Amino acid sequence: MNENRNGVVVAVVVGALALVFLPALALLLLMGGPPEGPSCGPGTSGNGQTLSIDPDTVPEGTVAGYGHEQLVNAAYVMQAGKDLDLGVRDITIGVMTAMGESSLRVIDYGDAAGPDSRGLFQQRANGAWGSYEDRMDPYISSTNFFRAMMQVEGRDTLEPTIVAHRTQRNADPYHYTRFWDAAVQVVEHLSGVDTGLTTGPGGGGCTDGTTTPGEVSMTGWAAPSAGPITSPYGMRVHPITGVLKLHDGTDLNGGGCNGPIWAAQDGVVVFRGFDGAGNGTIKVDHGGGVVTAYLHMYESGMLVQEGDEVQAGQQIGKVGSSGWSTGCHLHFSVFVDGSTVDPVPFLTERQVGLG
Repeated sequence: MNENRNGVVVAVVVGALALVFLPALALLLLMGGPPEGPSCGPGTSGNGQTLSIDPDTVPEGTVAGYGHEQLVNAAYVMQAGKDLDLGVRDITIGVMTAMGESSLRVIDYGDAAGPDSRGLFQQRANGAWGSYEDRMDPYISSTNFFRAMMQVEGRDTLEPTIVAHRTQRNADPYHYTRFWDAAVQVVEHLSGVDTGLTTGPGGGGCTDGTTTPGEVSMTGWAAPSAGPITSPYGMRVHPITGVLKLHDGTDLNGGGCNGPIWAAQDGVVVFRGFDGAGNGTIKVDHGGGVVTAYLHMYESGMLVQEGDEVQAGQQIGKVGSSGWSTGCHLHFSVFVDGSTVDPVPFLTERQVGLG
C-alpha cells in the first residue's frame, strides 16, 4: 500500500559531519554541523540528529515485541509526522497512540469505543477522521491524527499520554503511558539514531543528557527556573480539588517538560522523593532557618540525593508534572523558620527576579 509514499524521512539535526550506516536497514544518515543545543522542534531530537527511513527497507524481525507489519505501519506514522514538519517528540506520540489503539495494526473493526472505529488509531466516522478509506490508510489516518494533535494547546508542556488523550479522547487519559518507552525504542530503531527522548516514569521530554547551570546574582542567590509565572503565591481555588486555599508557592513555566530546575542558594538536600500527594519534591536547607522546596518532578527528573551539598544555580532537577499538577511546571516554595513566605519579594530582596 502507499506506493507513492516511499522515503520516510524522520528527522532529527546532529553535531559533526559523518556518514553512518545502519546495516540492518541499509540506512544512510547524513549529519550536519554542531547543533546550538537541545531541541524538539521540527525534524529534530534533543541530540540534534537527522535520520532517514524508507518503509520498504524495514527488515524482518521484532522490536519491543512488534513485528514487521507493525513496524512498517510505525514507519508510515513517522513519515506523516515528518511531512507535517513535526518534531521527534510529536512523531513519537503518534507512534505511541497507534500502539495503544491498535497495536500498530490497520484493523477493520472497532474496539470498545464503538463499532465504527477503524484503522491504526481506531478513528470513528466523522469529519475529522475522513472516510472509511482514509481511516484504513496508515499514512492518511496518521496525517489526520497529527493535524488534530497540532491543535492541542500547550502540547509541548503536557505528558505524551495527555496530548494523545486530548487529540482523540480515551476513557483513561493515562492509557497510553505504558506504550511510551516502546514507541521511543521503535522510532530509534527505524531511524538508527538516539532521539534524546527520556523514558521511564515521567518520560516524554527531549534532552541531550547534560545539565544547565543557572545564573547566580551578586547576593549568591539564583532563580529556581525560567518564567513566566503561571500562578502566584496566595489564596486561590485549587485547579484540581476546587477548594479555596493558600497556594504556598510560586508556579513557574520552567521552559516546559524537562526544563532545568536550579538550587536557589547553596545548601544541603534534606528531602528527595514524593510527598503525600505524589508530588516529586526536593527540599534544600540553606541554613539560618531558610528552606526551599521544588515540586512536580518525576523520579527521573530528580538529579540529587538526600545529603548532597548543592551550589546556587546548580541544576538539581527537571520540570515535570507529577502529583497534583495539570501540566509541566515548577512549584517553588520558600520556608522561613518553618512557615511559607511569598517567593517573589523574598528573592527580589536578594536581587533575583522570578518570571
